[in-house]
Amino acid sequence: MGTNGPNKLIIPESELKARFTPSGGPGGQHANRSNTRVELIWVVTESKILDKTEQEKVIQKFGTVIRVVVDETRSQTRNREIAKGRLQARVASSLRSPKKRVATRPSRSAKARRLSSKKRRGHLKQLRQPPRADEN
Repeated sequence: MGTNGPNKLIIPESELKARFTPSGGPGGQHANRSNTRVELIWVVTESKILDKTEQEKVIQKFGTVIRVVVDETRSQTRNREIAKGRLQARVASSLRSPKKRVATRPSRSAKARRLSSKKRRGHLKQLRQPPRADEN
């Protein structure tokens, strides 16, 4: 993952483009006048922190441009921090390789439990049926 190591991805501020707009919804004068909504844009192909294979992984999952919008708090600074954290989490998740599935078999006792519960259920359903004419 570039020079940042596998655990922590740090996207430089110089690679991020931020737009600030007023938050929608209720909130009175503060919400109507303050540009607290943050739209953070990162162009993956222009990034210097990822090599080609990492860029391809990110592009395959999210496309060439990743856009994160946050308007949770009344603070522009806090919204920007939240947006940056989400962006970094998205990119880091796309670079993690999925865990290999290890095929397992049910144990003998698990099979027996399953079959006995199926037999019990079948017997219960059989008891609900009206008696047949040939049984009388």
